[in-house]
Amino acid sequence: MSARLSLQRVSTVDAIAAALRTRILDGELHAGERLRELELAQAYGVARHSLRAALRALAGEGLVTIEPNRGASVAQLDAADLAPLFELRAALELEAARLALERHGGRLPKPVHDAVRLMAAVCEQPAPPWSTVVEAHDAVHHALVAAAQSPRILRAYEALAGELRLFVIGLRPSWPLARMAEHHERLLADLEGTGPAALRAHLADGRDSVMRPRRRSATVPDLQQTDPDTARRPT
Repeated sequence: MSARLSLQRVSTVDAIAAALRTRILDGELHAGERLRELELAQAYGVARHSLRAALRALAGEGLVTIEPNRGASVAQLDAADLAPLFELRAALELEAARLALERHGGRLPKPVHDAVRLMAAVCEQPAPPWSTVVEAHDAVHHALVAAAQSPRILRAYEALAGELRLFVIGLRPSWPLARMAEHHERLLADLEGTGPAALRAHLADGRDSVMRPRRRSATVPDLQQTDPDTARRPT
């Protein structure tokens, strides 16, 4: 008699949430884009109450924003959100890295090395879905925090998961895949070579890569709202 094979059941709500999550992380659904219940329910062939439950689940992850009388939209990180997010992330990851190195004799455990190798393999693929890159990036930093063996730090870090995924989406225009892989391979070597200070520089580099274009666009005048007469007036 053949062995019984186990199957993992996936609810309709989980399936919808997974599909929408992938579309958000791939950038198919853009930050701030409205998620219209009727259209999505018809597109997926599901009841609206199932779709609403999926949207609530994604809101709990920080990927979707739900506002009364306005409905749901893809969450977006404003420039004002990035600095405090970086501060909290840095505080958690730096302490986690310090503890991880201290508790593993100055080295990082195998799961961290495995996660970095997996990220490199993902980035070597020809045009992988960006959602796959985001998941691989998450796995590296989650493994690093988990290596601290501090359940409280890990829970606090996991609470930031949705916002951090949105942050990684923001890296896509300026970070080629080769840079993403090399940046994390170098981080691993530097952490074991020089300690947690390397992580602060790593995080700051990513933060600046996302914030720099936003600062630049904020300084460009909106020509469509410039008074034509004023624009022609010599100074």
